[in-house]
Amino acid sequence: MRFNRAFDFRYGVVERLTPLVRRVVARNPGPFTFHGTATFLIGNRKVAVIDPGPALPAHVDAIVGALAAGESVSHIIATHTHADHSPACRLLQEKTGAPTYGFGPHPPGDHPAEGGVDREFTPDERLGDGGVIGALDWHLLAVHTPGHCANHLCLALPEENTLFCGDQLMAWSTTAILPPDGNVADYIASLEALKKRPETRYRPTHGAAIDNPREHIDQVIAHRLRRVEQVFDALADGIDDIPSMRAHIYPTLTPPLTPGAERSILGSLHFLIQQGRVVADGLSFRVLPPG
Repeated sequence: MRFNRAFDFRYGVVERLTPLVRRVVARNPGPFTFHGTATFLIGNRKVAVIDPGPALPAHVDAIVGALAAGESVSHIIATHTHADHSPACRLLQEKTGAPTYGFGPHPPGDHPAEGGVDREFTPDERLGDGGVIGALDWHLLAVHTPGHCANHLCLALPEENTLFCGDQLMAWSTTAILPPDGNVADYIASLEALKKRPETRYRPTHGAAIDNPREHIDQVIAHRLRRVEQVFDALADGIDDIPSMRAHIYPTLTPPLTPGAERSILGSLHFLIQQGRVVADGLSFRVLPPG
């Protein structure tokens, strides 16, 4: 994979990217968020806010402060319910009164392996696949892209041939596919569907824009399938538990990334089970014979 880690920004400062798009970056850097969550403001006069981010009052104040005289927030949209994307929806709604939009709340159930989710967010208005919202000078089309998580949305802005892709794709890194909510098969299917769309620029919620989306998608799919084959090869070599696989596949990994790597391996194993190549045997796994 070729990554682009260049990203010119200042925390809390609104940046005009195009006539219809502004950006404010939250101060929540980390191993999965890069420099932080980029909140996008779409349109003029009536403004949509995509991914208000974590519940940081200073960031919400910066979003409101980015509005010009006579402007108001008309829509608050979460691409999905991870803790770096949707929690600030409530805070921004308290300040603006605007309705919230999203595919739906986070799936119910207690999944202790899945950290960093927002179980408090339920959108005022459900935005399903193909749904359209808009105002005077912009429209956003919802594209349901499960895989990173089940309720993930991308948002197309046809006026600028741009796709706001949340965590579906990133220029600086690959996307985490972490079960139980993440699903490798769904993720690859969503990427294949995006390849058929017309947008030529993608704007992820973390890091720089992607200006070669179809080439990038091909690289991401190939990388994901290579990771799956690494897991299969480790299992074929007799490494049948996830911690041992992680040590074998990621020998230089730093401790903060260990839980994510092990959950990613579990996602690859689920994919191999779906393919009929692997079976779970208690807490270990084994390769099924061909045929």
